[in-house]
Amino acid sequence: MAKSTASFRCAECGWQTPKWTGRCGECQAWGTVEETAVPRLVRAGIRAAGYSGSRTAGGQAGRLGGGPVSTAAMPIGKVDAAEARTRPTGLDELDRVLGGGLVPGAVLLLAGEPGVGKSTLLLEAGSLAAAEGPVLYITGEESAAQVRLRADRIGAVHENLFLAAETDLDAVITHVASVQPRLLIIDSVQTIAAADVDGVPGGVTQVREVAAALTAVAKDRAMATILVGHVTKDGSVAGPRTLEHLVDVVLHFEGDRHSRLRMVRAVKNRYGPTDEVGCFDLGEYGMIGLADPSGLFLSRHREPVPGTCVTVTLEGRRPLLAEVQALVGPSFLEVPRRVTSGLDASRVGMVLAVLQRRAEVKLGRSDVYVATVGGVRLTEPSVDLAVALAVGSSTANLSLPQGVIAIGEVGLAGEVRNVAGVPRRVTEAERMGYRRAIVPAGSAAAVGGDGGMEIIEAEDVREALQAALRG
Repeated sequence: MAKSTASFRCAECGWQTPKWTGRCGECQAWGTVEETAVPRLVRAGIRAAGYSGSRTAGGQAGRLGGGPVSTAAMPIGKVDAAEARTRPTGLDELDRVLGGGLVPGAVLLLAGEPGVGKSTLLLEAGSLAAAEGPVLYITGEESAAQVRLRADRIGAVHENLFLAAETDLDAVITHVASVQPRLLIIDSVQTIAAADVDGVPGGVTQVREVAAALTAVAKDRAMATILVGHVTKDGSVAGPRTLEHLVDVVLHFEGDRHSRLRMVRAVKNRYGPTDEVGCFDLGEYGMIGLADPSGLFLSRHREPVPGTCVTVTLEGRRPLLAEVQALVGPSFLEVPRRVTSGLDASRVGMVLAVLQRRAEVKLGRSDVYVATVGGVRLTEPSVDLAVALAVGSSTANLSLPQGVIAIGEVGLAGEVRNVAGVPRRVTEAERMGYRRAIVPAGSAAAVGGDGGMEIIEAEDVREALQAALRG
């Protein structure tokens, strides 16, 4: 009689082993091998069906006989799609990312660093959603009084917003049965624990069990549920990887703690797009949606300053203007410094190497500092040309004319490559008052010449520098 002896499983890749090991034999991750435990909901279903788990012929025959179904199968054309229509939260920027709002029965995971404003965002969203029906906010990290003080400060008090401080899963489900909310907010999923499951709160086994139970309750009651999740030091969601598979939507809440700008982006969304970004201004009185955040990433100069160049980046489908600043000066060190802020250091290093070799910009004995304005982080390749022009401008101590933007990817051969969405980027720059755009060769036809924007095509980085610095 065949019998499985595997009792330990890697939470990251699913590798199984009959005994515990500190390191996974498949993905080589440390500390991810946990003892497998049958989830509570599965155990309950097994007991209700009277199935003992044996793999004998009798057990197989019982399984082949089937069991009761929850709903009868029907043609897909007769399924009522009204149950899956979105309901707006009241926060336009959040609805933009979600694809219109919350879907009844959907489970969302909102992850972000400590102090970024996750609780403030959800408390405000909960108070706005309470106008349409009861909302239950479960806090496991703060007391109810602490949450009430924050709600008073941001104006998020509503008679249909119910608050409870709980860390036990059974107590949370009891609150749900009592309040009957249309929206459930759990802050956070790592603080909720199931009493009959081994492991500490926030551990792999506990998080998997709690998330599975809350997902089952949400689907059964057609109740939208938002789970707040912690992140690790590398920015990924803490806990088992299966947590992201269990939920319907995964949102990342990002922002520099020294800046007021906050961004919500969808990593996974079963009901909407994953290329939208919501922008918020975190102030003393809560979150304020920013429908037009481009001005936050630009500095104000009375006169042109050497070492500055404006570009247009795409955050999702939204074009945003951002400024790149560079400072180049003589170095007194054996190895000159290369410092970046808000940019990918490896891409900046590549652009510097291209400038030295292909455009003959002397940087070998100079310190180079490159940064963005407003705390924004620019990672897409279309920023390469702006970095090259800013560094070249600072090296020559010549400022770029006002009203100039640069868009393009720089290759190792010095060529300026085309990027996606050039017409949309140029249109946004023109709306913000810019009148000259340096773009890759072949982009002018796509942009068109109907507006007041002068389009300058550049085949390589040397040509782009000459077009920018000659005014």
